[in-house]
Amino acid sequence: MTIRVVIADDQALVRDGLAVLLGAQPGIEVVGEAADGAAAQQLTAELDPDVVLMDIRMPGVDGLDATARIVDSGNRARVIVLTTYDLDEYVFRALRAGASGFLLKDTPAAALADGIRTVARGEAMLAPSVTRRLLDEFTRLGGTRPRPDDTRLHQLTGRETQVLELIARGRSNTEIATDLVIAEETVKTHVGRVLAKLQLRDRTQAAIFAYETGLVTPG
Repeated sequence: MTIRVVIADDQALVRDGLAVLLGAQPGIEVVGEAADGAAAQQLTAELDPDVVLMDIRMPGVDGLDATARIVDSGNRARVIVLTTYDLDEYVFRALRAGASGFLLKDTPAAALADGIRTVARGEAMLAPSVTRRLLDEFTRLGGTRPRPDDTRLHQLTGRETQVLELIARGRSNTEIATDLVIAEETVKTHVGRVLAKLQLRDRTQAAIFAYETGLVTPG
């Protein structure tokens, strides 16, 4: 199945370069390009892509607002944030807005393609170590105040809460299985139930939820 991608960046040279790189990757097709967030939102609605590569800093509607609008609209497209710096504070806001991950603009073509494929499968594309670093920095920069009384937490079983805590710590399914002495397939089942009960899109959003509710704290 071909993965359909929209590229949003205010620099034509960057858009063209990404389009050429992705066009050479098997199973990926660039179906549209946008110079700002408003155009990205419109193209996403019109073209129904699988993935949107979203620059953050664009004139008019920036990547943060565009990401939030696309996610809030219920569109199935998943957003990958493009950034120049791996700890750009805007990345954390974009993840909160519903982005499924982030990539640096100097990411090699093969790694970029792999990231797109990962997100298109419905997974978050942040490696566990990157997840920990991102969320620790996200919280340090002052995300929302903890909401330990969030009623959604009460929907989880004790085991599901444990799994959520470990997701927020950046643990992989294999590591969670080892920690809890359960099968990896069982972990996948628990992760799916956690996402469904909390109405979250992926593991990254689950981790952010755990931090924001105060279930998990940095460190």
